[in-house]
Amino acid sequence: MKKKEFIIQDLLSKIYQNHYPEGKLPTQRSLATFYEVSRYTIQDAIAKLRDIGVIDVIQGSGIFVRKNVNQNPLIYNSITATPYRRIISKPIYLRKEKATEEDQRIFELAENEDIWVFQRIRIVNYQIVQIETSRLPYKLFPTLKVEDIAHSIQAYIQQQNYTISHYITSYSPVTINKEQSQLMGCKRGIPAMKIENRCILKGGIVYEYSEVTALDYTCTYITPFNKENHRQRQSDQLFI
Repeated sequence: MKKKEFIIQDLLSKIYQNHYPEGKLPTQRSLATFYEVSRYTIQDAIAKLRDIGVIDVIQGSGIFVRKNVNQNPLIYNSITATPYRRIISKPIYLRKEKATEEDQRIFELAENEDIWVFQRIRIVNYQIVQIETSRLPYKLFPTLKVEDIAHSIQAYIQQQNYTISHYITSYSPVTINKEQSQLMGCKRGIPAMKIENRCILKGGIVYEYSEVTALDYTCTYITPFNKENHRQRQSDQLFI
């Protein structure tokens, strides 16, 4: 494990163990001395912790743990841990189609309703790392344009005065096919991660279903231990 990644995980561990009860981390100079690394390495680690929403860095005051952060699950991956300024979304296409039967089930649409289908690639630090294909109900977003999918879809949704509630995400290993290899400029057959997302508005309406194929994908979960769930799983095992 690289030194920066070790420092990030060690600081996360300390934060979630309430190692800093006053809610303030040591200075970058102190951290560099403690971990025996350069200030530059510490700055990178602190920047990532800030990007994933764990700390705030206040110029002239210090590094502070965000309130209640250790009471909630934390999930971050190789995209969400990257600042938006280093991510480019390049549209491949945007088109309107008739909803399939599966679309009708997902979005609770009537027959003959339309959906938007778009595909884009994501470029992080000048490298193509993801292909995303998404479907959205046309009736919710009749003004959607190619320029919108070149930026944050979440930002566009909120601009339409909708409130995003939550996401349901699943992961499965895949290999890159011929079409994907041509789009991403990589070898066919190399391993990748398929990420399926159902994106849900406040009120329970699914506003987007997306499938993402990602290269070099990593994901970290920090979740509280669920004692009741653990006890139930142990009880279930006794009856198998």
